[in-house]
Amino acid sequence: MIKVHHLENSRSQRVLWLLEELGLQYEVVRYRRDPATMLAPPELRQVHPLGKSPVLEEEGLVLAESGAIIEYLAEKHDQAHRLSPPPGPADDPERLRYRQWLHYAEGSLMPPLLLSLVFSRIRQAPMPFFAKPIARGIADKTLKAFVRPQIKLHMDYIEAELGKHPWFAGERFSAADIQMSFPVEAATARSGAGGYPNLQRFLQRIRERPGYQRAVERGGALEPLQ
Repeated sequence: MIKVHHLENSRSQRVLWLLEELGLQYEVVRYRRDPATMLAPPELRQVHPLGKSPVLEEEGLVLAESGAIIEYLAEKHDQAHRLSPPPGPADDPERLRYRQWLHYAEGSLMPPLLLSLVFSRIRQAPMPFFAKPIARGIADKTLKAFVRPQIKLHMDYIEAELGKHPWFAGERFSAADIQMSFPVEAATARSGAGGYPNLQRFLQRIRERPGYQRAVERGGALEPLQ
């Protein structure tokens, strides 16, 4: 039996969704965030040294990192290649797009979103009154000069790419769309999807999928962290 160590409102939602799309049986071990810090509980370190989620267990294997988990599950369990490109040359356009988006989600898109979350929380953090103007000034300048322009750059790029194809890897839904779902939902929750009709259509399509809806029932709905 596959076991998923699932932290509420986190990247691990994607793993549940992929398992639903693959029609696999799995067990969910749920963890709640610390209400003060919003961090994962220390119990997760008993599963993996980093104490992060998702972590997948199957037949003695313990695997972390959502991208690696998605690649592993697709390679092992998607023999019909419904959610991944069929075997072919390394320079096949669909295979290249699929691989690019699998890595882009965490390698390029998530860092500015994480910075946005961190600096927004700095603005709200309790601190001595004399330090608040300094901290908020630094946070505001960083958000305005770097973080928000970077998020806009990525959203413009994604919008343009989804204008070429309905799905990230091309003409059909794939595991790359599952991997991209979390940062896209986080980006639109933080910056809005106004002016991005292709992104809006993508979000509507994925949320209408029965597998997505079943994953939400198992793991809980995603809410933007503040």
